Amino acid sequence: MKQWIALVTVSVLLVAAAAMATDYRYVKQDTFKGWLESGRPMVIVDIQPAEDFAEEHFNGAIETNAYPVKSDEEKKRLDVTLEKIGASTEDVIIVCPRGGAGAKNTYDYLKSKGVEEKRLHILEKGSKGWPWPELCVDGR
Repeated sequence: MKQWIALVTVSVLLVAAAAMATDYRYVKQDTFKGWLESGRPMVIVDIQPAEDFAEEHFNGAIETNAYPVKSDEEKKRLDVTLEKIGASTEDVIIVCPRGGAGAKNTYDYLKSKGVEEKRLHILEKGSKGWPWPELCVDGR
């Protein structure tokens, strides 16, 4: 009986953990390229460090310099995006250096601030993996 209770408890915990896991939404690079080229309206939230943003970013991107979005101070830097996000129904594209943990932290933070998850997208491979520099603003 004790083994059965332990098995049920472990099963319940595994199901609960799986339910809490966020399934992040990524936008493929070629899809995002098409969105840029077509002039599709969107809110681009760029979390790159200031020096990387100055070097290269997407036209119209909101500079936050929030990377890696771990501390409360870094998360607070994302608040500059909330008014624009809230004033639209457009998709929100999160641009991180590599599309990893910083982007996921941003996704989670914006979601916690009431941004609908169906609007949130992370740019696959981030800014460092972007193969079309001609579609960026070169700040150099």
